[in-house]
Amino acid sequence: MIRSRRRRTPIALLAVGVAAVVLSGCSTIGPLLDPDAPVRDDEGQIVEPNEQTDAFALQVGDCLDDAAATGEVTTVPTVPCSEPHDSEIFAAFELTQSAYPGEETTQGKADALCLPAFEEFVGEPYLESRFDFAYYYPTEESWASGDREVLCVIYDPAGPVTGSLRGVTD
Repeated sequence: MIRSRRRRTPIALLAVGVAAVVLSGCSTIGPLLDPDAPVRDDEGQIVEPNEQTDAFALQVGDCLDDAAATGEVTTVPTVPCSEPHDSEIFAAFELTQSAYPGEETTQGKADALCLPAFEEFVGEPYLESRFDFAYYYPTEESWASGDREVLCVIYDPAGPVTGSLRGVTD
């Protein structure tokens, strides 16, 4: 999957690759089977920082320290949302095409899916918000392995935040 940041003026996309598929809640058993799996509580929230969370273990509600991510990534630093973090996954979507549609088309679809989800999550229109969004989307290689997921992430261009950004309109 590739991570793209959306910029208001001008709209520019910076690709940072990731292959990500949401896994169902693994609680604390996941790290025993996979050292790159996040440690989660019974509600599925990350409870311990992890510098190398497997991108396939990311899910809606996870908070990431991903501002420095560049190139294709297979792991992403995660932290509990109660700690300072760069972004938060606010939505996930499955793309339905059978063949890889190409990077430009995939980015366009991710943009079209994340924008209305952003407004629903934050509680105000995107253009009125101080927050921005980015997304992770499949690479051609991860697509061939079955990855179809777009993960939408919200972030504050001014820097790290603490807590969830759900409903934060100030």
